[in-house]
Amino acid sequence: MNIALIGYGKMGKAIEEIAISRGHSVVVKFNSQNPLESSQLRTTDVAIEFSQPDLALKHIKLCADGQIPIVVGTTAWEEHLPEIINHIDKREASLIYSSNFSIGVNLFFEMNKHLARLMNDKTDYVASITEIHHTHKIDAPSGTAVTLAKDLISNHPTYSSWKLTGQSENMEKSDLPISAIREENVPGTHLISYTSEIDTLTIEHQAHNRKGFALGAIIAAEFIHKKQGVYTMSDILKF
Repeated sequence: MNIALIGYGKMGKAIEEIAISRGHSVVVKFNSQNPLESSQLRTTDVAIEFSQPDLALKHIKLCADGQIPIVVGTTAWEEHLPEIINHIDKREASLIYSSNFSIGVNLFFEMNKHLARLMNDKTDYVASITEIHHTHKIDAPSGTAVTLAKDLISNHPTYSSWKLTGQSENMEKSDLPISAIREENVPGTHLISYTSEIDTLTIEHQAHNRKGFALGAIIAAEFIHKKQGVYTMSDILKF
């Protein structure tokens, strides 16, 4: 496949390396110095987008208008998903999006759901989520942490919403707390804990580098090539 990279930072470079190792070509790269223009997508089979939330909608629509399948790893734009689905459908285009394309993280998503169901009636335990990322990450909490929170809430009757710690003085029993920590050179760590007076139960996913995210993005690109519609990683992994 001929791939366009929309966003060419550390993640874009990791994606390029894996794309080439799997026999694909990166034919064009877009960044802040070379913004996306539809005319430059003519030789592209699939676009992979890791940029910024305020740019993602524009990128998705430009690719849809040119019927270029797009893989979107940028987060914090999903409130506009109904609008985007309508745009994709009208143009018979294709999109696959995820808060995290790592296969390991998607397995972790399923573990989180299962554990939440197991903890349904364990009222002595209080759940919490912690995410740790590099200092250059813009959004907090991470899109992955928000996905984990939404899935936990959907599978545990105690919680009805999530709140970022440090930004809300009033934390209700029904609020699931998320702590966002920023440290140097941390690709991404997520922890889900259930704490009681007696003990703490924790599951954790720790990324050692960006290769897992990059590989998942390429697998998603291979999946969506020549397809129409809107997809997620669940469609690939068959959970």
